Amino acid sequence: MADKDGNQLAKDYGLNQPAVSQSFYVKGMDHVDWGMKDRLSRIFRPESGKTVMLAFDHGYIMGATAGLERLDLAIEPLAPYADALMATRGALRSCIQPIHNKPVILRASAGSTVLNDDMSSEVVGVDIDDAVRINASCLAIQVFIGANGECSSLQNLVRTIDAGARLGIPTLGVTAVGKEMERTHRYFMLASRVLAELGAHIVKTYYCEDFEKVVAACPVPIVVAGGKKIPEFDALTLTYNAIQAGAAGVDMGRNVFQSESPIGMLKAINAVVHSGFTPKQAFDLFETEKNTLL
Repeated sequence: MADKDGNQLAKDYGLNQPAVSQSFYVKGMDHVDWGMKDRLSRIFRPESGKTVMLAFDHGYIMGATAGLERLDLAIEPLAPYADALMATRGALRSCIQPIHNKPVILRASAGSTVLNDDMSSEVVGVDIDDAVRINASCLAIQVFIGANGECSSLQNLVRTIDAGARLGIPTLGVTAVGKEMERTHRYFMLASRVLAELGAHIVKTYYCEDFEKVVAACPVPIVVAGGKKIPEFDALTLTYNAIQAGAAGVDMGRNVFQSESPIGMLKAINAVVHSGFTPKQAFDLFETEKNTLL
């Protein structure tokens, strides 16, 4: 216990410096609690306000995906170059070392696999207590706007938002695109806005034409999904266009771990998102890294 005798007298009250009320830098998150802001600031770099997520949760619906046959071999070398890791709890506990000090975006929904034509029937697949045990910084829920499972997936979202909010854990709403769903800016604008209106703190969606309108209509940060593997230059162009249109980051999976040089590709994506590289500059970096690692 502090002793009152011998203490220096408090005197530096900064009377000539008015207290400053600072706005939180993550879009739409000024009024959330301190703990949630702390988690969000681990996901979105304070210096750039953006994030590069590494997604390797594909196995929850696809099984052993090309490039992820051995999660320990594929992801461990990549983890240092990502801002956040998006994964299932099973993958984390069995294959990923808890030494990277990276925020975890925990896949919290579970449901139909790729063996079904209609994959829109999902449930909440992680209890909030287990999310805390795994030290999740965010919970990810897939939502199927316009599909048969729309209502139940929205219920999954709001239940997760409520459960996470009680403990200061944000929720990422993922706009799923099924075989029969349109991929227009009107669809993504509607889907993203619905997720944000229901309380999602981050929205993950797909890049499209007029994407700046999708971003403008969404009151929380939008992170762009990488989708299927495309040529490296095209993936870097997608990243650049998304960031220029106002996206707060990207969540890349197959375009990283299925690349000729996964580490080089992740470094190049970081350069676009955080350092403003053009697609050409980033592709030159990728080529340099690829040749260096050969």
